[in-house]
Order: sequence, then C-alpha cells, then structure tokens
Amino acid sequence: MLDNFYNFGEQIVDKSIKLNFPDNFKWGSATSAYQIEGAWNEDGKGESIWDRLCHTYGKIENNDSGDIACDHYHRFNEDIKFMKELGLKAYRFSISWPRIFPKGFGEINKKGMEFYNQLIDALVTADIEPWITLYHWDLPQSLQDIGGWNNSTIVQHFGDYAEAISHEFGDRVKNYFILNEPHIIAWLGHYRGSHAPGIQNASIFINSVHNLHLAQGKATQVIRDTQNDAKIGSAFDHTIFTPIIDTKENLEEVDRVDQLANRLYLDPILKGEYPSIIKQMNFQPSQDDMQLINQPQDFLGINYYSRHVISSKLKKNVFDCDKIIDQSFCTAFNWKIYPNGMYETLARMKKEYNNPEIYISENGAAFDDIVQKQGIIQDDDRIIYLRDHIAAVYKSIQEGINVNGYFLWSLMDNFEWQSAYSKKFGLINVDFNSLKRTPKKSYDWYKDVIANNSIQYP
Repeated sequence: MLDNFYNFGEQIVDKSIKLNFPDNFKWGSATSAYQIEGAWNEDGKGESIWDRLCHTYGKIENNDSGDIACDHYHRFNEDIKFMKELGLKAYRFSISWPRIFPKGFGEINKKGMEFYNQLIDALVTADIEPWITLYHWDLPQSLQDIGGWNNSTIVQHFGDYAEAISHEFGDRVKNYFILNEPHIIAWLGHYRGSHAPGIQNASIFINSVHNLHLAQGKATQVIRDTQNDAKIGSAFDHTIFTPIIDTKENLEEVDRVDQLANRLYLDPILKGEYPSIIKQMNFQPSQDDMQLINQPQDFLGINYYSRHVISSKLKKNVFDCDKIIDQSFCTAFNWKIYPNGMYETLARMKKEYNNPEIYISENGAAFDDIVQKQGIIQDDDRIIYLRDHIAAVYKSIQEGINVNGYFLWSLMDNFEWQSAYSKKFGLINVDFNSLKRTPKKSYDWYKDVIANNSIQYP
C-alpha cells in the first residue's frame, strides 16, 4: 500500500491515507547535555573537551560556545512542561560525565547528581520515561590530558562512571544508551580533527575505536551487575552509501567506506568481530577483548539523517546535494533528503544483524524556519521530512522489522557543535538572546502524531 505513493522526499500526490503504529510504540524526543544544559562551570562541574574546543578561538562558528546554550540546567522544569504538553512518552537525554566526575574519576560531584535526580524525578512525575545516554561526546578534559580514548585506562574509568549512574538512578531509569555515535567520536574527533578533541592521527583513531568498544562492553557489564532490570544498547549513526555509477571501482569504494563508517562499529558489538578492513590497519585485537566487546545487547539505537553518494575517483564521500542533484530536497546542512535510507538501514539490521529490537534514537532535520507575522514559526519542510521518514519506519514494521520506538531529534533548537546556533533542528524555537521558548508548527504536528499514534497523508 505504502509503495503506491512513497516518493522518498518528494511531495505526496496520492489520496489521503493514515498509517497506524502498534499500540505499544514509544514516541519520544532526544537532546544531549552539552548542546542544551549550559552552566558549563557551575556547581562543581569539570571542564569537558567541548568546553576546551569552544574556548579555542576560531574553532566554532561565530566563536560561540555551549557555555549557556539553552540554559536547560536552570530551566528544565519549563522544558518538561513543553514535553508534557507535546505528549512525549519517553525522553532521551545524556549525562554530562564531567558534571558527575569533574576529573573523570574519583570523588562524585554531589550537586551534579542532584541536578539529574531533580530532572529524572520531574520526568517521572510528568509520566515521561527517562532514557539515559551515558556518553554524548563531552569527555572530561582531565581524562583527555592523559590520552582520552587513546589511553586504555579510560575503559575502567568509564565502567566506574556507568556504575555510579546506574546505582544512583536505577530505581527510576531502566533504559540506557551507552554511547552515542562512536563513529563520530572516533572519526571526527580523532582522525579528521573537526570535533573535540581535535586530533588527526590514524593510529590514535583506531585505538580510540577499540577503547570505545571496550568501554561499551565494560559499562554493559557493570550496569547489569548493578541493576538486573536494565535494558542496554548504544546509538549508532548509520549512513547509506550509494555509488554515483555502478562500476566495479565505485562499488569497491562503497564497501570500503561502509566498513569504516558503519560496520567498524556495529560488527564488533553485534557479531563479535571486526570487518576485514581492520586487517589493513595492522591491528590485532585479543580474544579477551572481543569477548568483552561482544556483550549481549537488549536493543539497538539507530540515528539516521541522510545518505552519501560515492565516487572512487574522488576517493571521498560526496554529499548528494553537492552539485549533483536538485538543491530543493536538501536540509540546511546540505544533506540530501532520502527517507528510503531509513527503510534500507532498518532492513539491513534485520538481514545482517538478526533483527534486533530497534529504537530510532535520532532522526530530524535542520531548516531555516520562517517566523510569520502572527508569531507562528512555520517549518513545513521539517514536517514533510519527519512524515516521510516516519512512514519509512512504518513500512519497516509492516515487513517484520523489530522497531519499537522513535526519538525525534531534537526537542529544541540547541548548540549544534561547530555550527553553533546557526542550524536549527528543534520542534521548539529558542531565542538565544532571551532564551524564550516558542513551539513551532512541527511541534503541533508531532503532538498530533503522538496523540493519534499515527501519521496522516497528505
């Protein structure tokens, strides 16, 4: 039925249709600590690698930082009221590691724990299920000073951090994402150098990949030892790679970048082995390491946004919108709008990874929102993007793929890493001068989706 009108990013032209989701489908939204909390040095919080990068001149657009961001640290009750009005069933947020352990280990910062206790209590009172992400990129700078993810001692420190979080919040929190996008942490942070900590080194890159996997395994073990009712997974960014033309060389290049961007992170955790490309890196993990990495996962988080077109001649990823196809189907980040990639990704999880329980842990789009005279923030492009990607999730469920929830990125406009405040993903507009929150048109649209447990075409 869906194939009759599902045109992957184009306007829907068929007659009205309603797609109903399973009764227990979990509708949520997601944020991360550094992007919204602010209060970067308040109440005993330690410096993070993103604090350090943002305070380095020339690294961030307009030399902005997340020092204040959305000021969620002081305004979380107001934000939870918006979540409650939206009808969220679940809220995925990250813990700031340096807010709990200012140096990454040692003595717990009680005021940091107090903040998250208040946040979690307020969510539970609002009947919104808290889903914790342990690590969304803000490593304590003190750990980076001794090597960060390149130093194997981080595995035990991360395990101790995970144990502290589970012990403190486990009476109310039952679901944990251990890592958010280990590919981005390793590739952009330790090879490309565009993300914190800003390293460009192939050897450090692969060591960081391996230590991230070990930390995932260690945290999974200690949370299960601490909390027998916990459900545990991680959130993986998954990119669809397509050859610009189906030649042997292009297909080989697609396989190479797919291994580097997708399988290097999924295969060790879900299959207990690294992909073949690891052999080219002169890296030989031990059997004990692989056993620690290959911990059983309760669910798999998938972050999906776009796809890349690949050319072996360019020897790099080519964004679809980069002088290749119609700019009208791109986001503000110049990312190609390709909803079928959501379906292709989920179908791959069923075929290659034994159909795990899946939650869409991030999906959304940055657009240049339009503020109308009546004060209404019109973001129809975002609504169409979300509708078509959620329809791809629906199609996946109809085909027996085990998708049980969807966390929209993001609840509110926030600090968008190097792009600072210029790129807006939120359902809620944030005026970063006054910090006033204003729901967008997409907020009301998603509210109806949640209330009706369905999406409506057109």
